[in-house]
Amino acid sequence: MEQYVVEMRGITKRFPGIIANDQVTLQLKKGEIHALLGENGAGKSTLMSVLFGFYQPEEGEIYVRGEKVEIKSPNVAHELGIGMVHQHFQLIDTFTVVENIILGDEPGGALVDYAKARQEVIDLSQQYGLNVNPDAKIEDISVGMQQRVEILKVLYRKADIIILDEPTAVLTPQEIDELIGIMKNFAAEGKSVILITHKLKEIMAVADRVSVLRQGKYIGTVDVASSSEEQLAEMMVGRKVSFAVEKGPANPGEDVLVIKDLWVKDQRGIDALEGLNLHLRRGEILGIAGVDGNGQQELVEAITGLRKVESGQILLSGEDIVSHPIRSRMEGGIAYIPEDRQRRGLVMDFRLDENLALKTYNKEPLSHGFLLDHEAIKEKAKEIIGLFDVRSSEGTETIVRNMSGGNQQKAIIGREVDLDPLVMIASQPTRGLDVGAIEYIHKRLIELRDDQKAVLLVSFELDEIMSVSDRINVIYHGRITGDVKPEETTTQELGLMMSGSKEGPLV
Repeated sequence: MEQYVVEMRGITKRFPGIIANDQVTLQLKKGEIHALLGENGAGKSTLMSVLFGFYQPEEGEIYVRGEKVEIKSPNVAHELGIGMVHQHFQLIDTFTVVENIILGDEPGGALVDYAKARQEVIDLSQQYGLNVNPDAKIEDISVGMQQRVEILKVLYRKADIIILDEPTAVLTPQEIDELIGIMKNFAAEGKSVILITHKLKEIMAVADRVSVLRQGKYIGTVDVASSSEEQLAEMMVGRKVSFAVEKGPANPGEDVLVIKDLWVKDQRGIDALEGLNLHLRRGEILGIAGVDGNGQQELVEAITGLRKVESGQILLSGEDIVSHPIRSRMEGGIAYIPEDRQRRGLVMDFRLDENLALKTYNKEPLSHGFLLDHEAIKEKAKEIIGLFDVRSSEGTETIVRNMSGGNQQKAIIGREVDLDPLVMIASQPTRGLDVGAIEYIHKRLIELRDDQKAVLLVSFELDEIMSVSDRINVIYHGRITGDVKPEETTTQELGLMMSGSKEGPLV
């Protein structure tokens, strides 16, 4: 019988009102990259939190290198050589890279041997091709670099079983390629990697085997080499999933959002938008394609009123709204699906019905004068939950922190569409979501377009930009450098424009 480095047998983990893991089995071989696949809320992160000692299972057994173990805490997991890189990084912004890596495991005890630790971090960084500056502060480095710091924390603690929870959710395509190389280096050295993900392309590119969870239950394990994206998607969702975005031709009308010579600074006071121009019409989806950090975030924040404009115009139905407050812009017809749903889209410790009323609580029928009508708020929430298939364990009273990422995103989209907007700003609307939720959200954006609304889609996913957009603007160094139709270009050409190697036509 083959010995596994990790074997989880019949793991059951319950929370109030929900069975997160229901008799789940997982077997990890030495030196393999094993993907754990499932929809948002399928129980993937819960299962790995059991393995890492965050949660204790109600039923089941865990074996590490053939020995039965009880992992009562992350400290026990570290002693067993298990490390976990969490989806939401656990770093202290004002500390340096080295200080974050050694925190809680400092060499030399009370008298920390900082020079020794720094050298060890440099050696590990070079050994695995992580290329991290040991002296940089976390607040000054990119999200991709922060993830590498989290990986170094795990390596510094001598882990040879490495859990990566949705590691590519916030990475650019180039950073994803680099991370895949790092994972392959781990496997080549005999380390075992568990990759929690719902991105099928990445599984096909890097994993040896994949285990599928659906609604907390174990569906099966297959070899990646003998399976396909379609097969894995069907195992994950329980039905056939359409990878093609179905949409008819656009029927664009007049311009509803026109931006002229827009200049905006980033948080460092450096010009992020340098005289940007664009126009968006009724009945079309305009995709903004670009490498992260070229002004996308500042553009969205300028339109929605979250960031000050230095100069230029933002015309909504012909009216300059540059000096308008946020609520005025919203009431003028702008809705917003933010890039960071947890920080910008929801109040995590509010109930679902309260979150769904955040933008309309001050209007009839949700309030009368200064008094909220809680029954009307609940009824409105039920209507949105039904229309947008928002699933939660306790209905309208669910605390949104306890909902899956996909259902949090559906709630935001339901709330914003319910505003009946003229312009929908959708920034990374499918980031971190599974294929079923992505399919659903794309349909909703296309329905808005077909209803003669205007959609501005900002995404780092070129496949999404190409398949959903009717027209694509490429952003580079704070300017629009190309205005093309998806059927008249390729991802390679877009990539060249995004890198500044080529300029496209401007309309």
